[in-house]
Amino acid sequence: MSGDATPGRGGRGARHRVVVTGLGVVTSIGTGVDAFAAGLRAGRSGVKPISAFDTTGFAYSNACEITDFDPSAWLATTSPDDLGRAAQFAVAASRMAVADAGLTAQQVRDVRSLVSVGTTDGESRDLDHLTALQVAGGEDTLDEVAARRVWPGRLSAGIVRELGLEDVETVTVPTACAAGNYAVGYGYDAISSGDVEMALCGGADALCRKTFTGFYRLGTIAPDVCRPFDADRQGILTGEGSGILLMESLESALARGARIYAEVLGYGLSCDASHPVAPDRDSIARCITAAHRNAGIEAADVDFISAHGTGTRANDVTEVGAIRQVFGDTLPRTVSIKSMIGHTMGAASALASAACALALRDGFIPPTINHRSTDPECAVDCVPNEAVEAELRVVQNNGLAFGGNNAVLVLGKWEQAA
Repeated sequence: MSGDATPGRGGRGARHRVVVTGLGVVTSIGTGVDAFAAGLRAGRSGVKPISAFDTTGFAYSNACEITDFDPSAWLATTSPDDLGRAAQFAVAASRMAVADAGLTAQQVRDVRSLVSVGTTDGESRDLDHLTALQVAGGEDTLDEVAARRVWPGRLSAGIVRELGLEDVETVTVPTACAAGNYAVGYGYDAISSGDVEMALCGGADALCRKTFTGFYRLGTIAPDVCRPFDADRQGILTGEGSGILLMESLESALARGARIYAEVLGYGLSCDASHPVAPDRDSIARCITAAHRNAGIEAADVDFISAHGTGTRANDVTEVGAIRQVFGDTLPRTVSIKSMIGHTMGAASALASAACALALRDGFIPPTINHRSTDPECAVDCVPNEAVEAELRVVQNNGLAFGGNNAVLVLGKWEQAA
């Protein structure tokens, strides 16, 4: 069974152009746009031993954990205790995105808007805690505060509450590790069709025992660092964080003299639904082709690819094979920022979208760090270890997920017409 889509809420005719005017990021290599951009350029690593939960019994337990995040520094109207860790990330990143766009919460309230947040785990950190309590002492020992926070819809609802938005479409997208791109694509459709004027879209997830243990039992956790496309790669490192893009119609951005990071040109979706965890090359290739068609570009127009690039044996070979199927023998530079920030699950493609927007604005390609030698089966220029300066016009961001849920986003450089 397969399903592929060139998305849209009403076809390509008479659609509004969509631009990114604000970014909010919480990552293990920096919180806020400037810190994140500096981390990308420097090839900074967020890897450290896990402190979020007890790792006794695991042979190795590195992750890209955020250890310096203070939600109270970002939340103005919501108590941090009312939100799980993933929602704290999402709400903080939304506050950053609004401010970065040069807007106030009131200005966002004054227009038709949308909030769309993707996730893999929701508030699994709280679920881990509740499960441990139940195993130890039964239902009577459950934490009522944590129990109230576990609804995954609170990732998007928390943003609405914090900003005081009303009559706003609020969506939480649970399409696993491609969810960030799905959420951005949802916002793109809503703005381009004229349903809304602004959208806060992205993804968020927090480090949790469940996901770390699951990948560990699958044999896909790297013992030290993540090395995408490397001959010696040994798997992923789990991570956490949030990336939120404030998007708006081009008319809105120009009318208020906003700074524009990039234009969202289009996106593509595919779902092969053929295996719970194994990637499907043909389905990924169809998704890339759908994204190019929706964006109105040719493969040759793409200047670099931000790959899903998990660092597992299966993903990297399959993803490069799909890219080659679309691009032929001349491949764009293909990088993975998971080498720096780990696999942030539902936040992964959203944070990569933010990285792509920064790359377009500032003219650089972030590196794939920890690289030693390229696997011949992954024969791409992964920009090893050091960022490079580059004139960029079109960037492709791949988001792939378990269950065959794939979403590819295309961003373009914005240049004011003379």
